[in-house]
Amino acid sequence: MSLTFPVEAKLKDGSSVQLLLADHQDIEPLRDLYRIIVEEGTSYPHDRFPNQNDFMDYWFRGKSTVAAYVPDRAGAVSMAGAFYLKANWPGRARQVANAGFIVAPDWRNKGLGWLLGATMLAYAKQLGYRSVIFNLVFSENVAARHLWEKRGFKALSAIPGAVRKNDGTYQDAMIMFRSLLDQ
Repeated sequence: MSLTFPVEAKLKDGSSVQLLLADHQDIEPLRDLYRIIVEEGTSYPHDRFPNQNDFMDYWFRGKSTVAAYVPDRAGAVSMAGAFYLKANWPGRARQVANAGFIVAPDWRNKGLGWLLGATMLAYAKQLGYRSVIFNLVFSENVAARHLWEKRGFKALSAIPGAVRKNDGTYQDAMIMFRSLLDQ
C-alpha cells in the first residue's frame, strides 16, 4: 500500500476525516490537543505541559508528524488526533521505528485510533522501517493496549512502576513490538 497525503477516509460513524503531513499550520492545534492529553495524565509521560522548544522536539524535529482533522483542516474546529513517526535508535538500528499517538476525547471510540494506527504502519513500511516499537504503553491504558494487540503488536516486557499517576501511585508500562516484514 503506497500512501499519498492527504488521506481522505471515513470513521465508523461515517464522519469524513483527513490525515495530512503536519506543517507550521498544525503546530498550535497540536499544542492545544496535546495540552488536553498531558492534563489527563493517562497516556504520556509529561507531568506538565512542555515549553515550545521541548514540544517541537517531541512532536516535530526529526519526525514525520501526521495530523487528523474532521472533516478536513479547513473545516475543522480543532485537531481530532495525530501521530509522530521516527527512528527509535540511530545508525545500525535506525530501521526500528517508534511512534506516538493522541486522539481527542470527543473522537475516541469512533475508529480514529484504528485509522491512525493503520496509516502509521503503512507509512512506516513505505519509509523503509522493518519494525515498530512502543517504549512506554501505560499498562492501565487498556484501550491503547487492546488496539495495538489487534494491530499485531506483542508485549515484550513490563516495566514495573514506571509511570507516576496523577494521584501519586504508580503503574507499570509495557514495551510493545510489531514486525513490518509480514505485512
